[in-house]
Amino acid sequence: MLDINAFNNTPLKLVPYPYMVVKHSLRQESVAQLLQDFPKLDHAGSIPVESVDYGVGFEALLNDLNSDEFRQAVAKKFDVNLDEYPIMTTVRGVMRQKDGRIHTDSKTKVITILIYFNEEWEDDSGHLRILKDGQDIENFVEEIPPSLGTMVAFRVTDNCWHGHKPVVGKRLSIQMNYLVGETAKGKHQFFHGLSARLKKMFSK
Repeated sequence: MLDINAFNNTPLKLVPYPYMVVKHSLRQESVAQLLQDFPKLDHAGSIPVESVDYGVGFEALLNDLNSDEFRQAVAKKFDVNLDEYPIMTTVRGVMRQKDGRIHTDSKTKVITILIYFNEEWEDDSGHLRILKDGQDIENFVEEIPPSLGTMVAFRVTDNCWHGHKPVVGKRLSIQMNYLVGETAKGKHQFFHGLSARLKKMFSK
């Protein structure tokens, strides 16, 4: 499902922090099945994959993301040893007005991997921006549409500012993180799971 060669052949950018954009990270012949097998989500929030149902195609993608081959490819690209770092994976399907605000990822995360699953994206909002600071959404070095198969990967640093202009409604993505340890993974899974349950309850 994952095109490792596309990942390996995409250069790493170093300004304003280490990141890369892989425009065709999924194998073309796998796209239709992945869209069909993506979890059906009807409420906002980052939802742990353990809490949702999905098809065999999406399961195969998760297996690729969790594979030693991909772990070593990421480690080589970002020049970091990931051998002992656990993985946490979440999915998003619905965005709220307040989602996408400027932020840096938690220091318990080492590497963030995002893959988008939106067949057509014509909205000017919702494009991920790699930002130069934590104050101005217009002060960016690159803007990335959340188009089907686009992957964004970055090293979590003190200045890994990113965000997007508000968009409300459907916006499909998967996020995978290498975490500093199992304790961090447990905390993230607990709070993401709790948040997802509350958002689902209030959305009804």
